[in-house]
Amino acid sequence: MPQIGSTITPFQLNAYRNGEFIEVNERDFAGRWNVLMFYPGDFTYVCPTELEDLAEHYDEFAKLGVEVYSASTDSHFAHKVWHDSSSAVGKVQFAMLADPALRFARAFDVLVEQTGQALRGTFVIDPEGVIRVLEVHDDGVGRNAAELLRKVKAAQYVATHPGEVCPAKWDNDEAALAPTFDLVGKI
Repeated sequence: MPQIGSTITPFQLNAYRNGEFIEVNERDFAGRWNVLMFYPGDFTYVCPTELEDLAEHYDEFAKLGVEVYSASTDSHFAHKVWHDSSSAVGKVQFAMLADPALRFARAFDVLVEQTGQALRGTFVIDPEGVIRVLEVHDDGVGRNAAELLRKVKAAQYVATHPGEVCPAKWDNDEAALAPTFDLVGKI
């Protein structure tokens, strides 16, 4: 079961990306920040809105040195057909990971065993493969890529500024906090 501070385990998956079938493994995550976004399934209702939102922010993630991956228990073939047939999903430039054997979703503890689908799990993983942000939603609750982008910026800031923390709604142009005894009770 992944937790904050745990390291991702080895994996190898087929994926669809930019008109090609590719393989992705844990080594592809090494040396850079990554966002891994599980979703319940292709050809559904909320999922294409999330993938479209993430695709529309993809360049912003890339500017931060972040690679984005989506994942579901569908096959890479289904990902291709969905990408080719949906105007929303057609915007996706990042790898769409295929987990039909259910092992990847199970490893991240987002698999709903009764349905064989993943919950809406989002993981921000640092360049060493360590999980820094973990969030899991019910199927009916869609995510917001702008908020995820803010969380990535905060995780990157904290990683490069030991001893500082980012308060609620923090963004890059705002001051972070340096927790000290004198700050307790003053906020």
